[in-house]
Amino acid sequence: MRKAIIGFAFGALILALCFPAEAQQAAKTWKIGVLASGTEAQNKSRDDALRQGLRDFGYEEGKNIVMDYKYAEGKPERLAQLAKELVAEKPDVIVVGGTAVAVAAKNATNTIPIVVAGAGDLVEAGLIKSFMYPGGNVTGVARMSADFFGDRLKLIKEILPKASQVTALSNPNNPGHGRNLKDAELGARSSGLTFKSVAARSANELDGAISSAAKDGASALFIMTDAMFNSQVARIANLTIKHRLPAVYDRTDFVDAGGLLSYGVNLPDLSRRAAEYVDQILKGKKPGDLTLVQPTRFDLAINQKTAQQIGVTIPPEVLQRAVKVIRSR
Repeated sequence: MRKAIIGFAFGALILALCFPAEAQQAAKTWKIGVLASGTEAQNKSRDDALRQGLRDFGYEEGKNIVMDYKYAEGKPERLAQLAKELVAEKPDVIVVGGTAVAVAAKNATNTIPIVVAGAGDLVEAGLIKSFMYPGGNVTGVARMSADFFGDRLKLIKEILPKASQVTALSNPNNPGHGRNLKDAELGARSSGLTFKSVAARSANELDGAISSAAKDGASALFIMTDAMFNSQVARIANLTIKHRLPAVYDRTDFVDAGGLLSYGVNLPDLSRRAAEYVDQILKGKKPGDLTLVQPTRFDLAINQKTAQQIGVTIPPEVLQRAVKVIRSR
């Protein structure tokens, strides 16, 4: 009997020594922080996609993960404080979306892994060394607005064949906009279009910036990806309608609010793919060793009602490519 007990104990010890990490991982409850620039309602589809992605890898709330959400409620100035609060709660991983949110998280911690579910040029923002070998504590899915600026230009030329000038609305406080503006200008000029830009550092500057673009002869306005702009969806859409200025966005919620059209990455898909990075990190991989990937799903949405309001005719072939069309009643 004694030999049997000793043999069992020895066998258990061998198993524990052979599979210590696996045993600890199975028993642990992980804490995953989420930092977002918008409201909980605005982030719902992305949060749902992240949770589903995590479930696909075996992580579920109430069983082996705890989710901790921080929303800036459309106030980018709150991001730094929220990031500090989130870091103080010691999550195992932080998931963020957008360059400004990623910067806030990175400024708050150099040790907790940060998974980006879409952002601008993270190299230019100083968050990673390269997309192939990011180094540090940041990795994820890169959302490069400039990468598909050319596709937006093609849309404008299809809808407005006589367009001669495009203007981009940027935020000088956004660390990724400098590079994106340069790329956008090159793309516009190669398409035979004059390129200009207007800037808004705060919501109070939006009226003047959009008015200036209209007065300066813009054929179309491109709204660059930015947390502050995302917090002013209805305001920006209404201003472009007021000035009868065809505007192109990167998010469908602008189209829902009255924006003419959006062409951009599928945001829930970015969050779902971010779950794979979370899984790899929780299994022991270092974020700095995980190569960033590019988005693969892009959606076109059109507000036909707005098109009629501002006197723009959307060709049938463009409407057919849209995943969402808001029509007049």
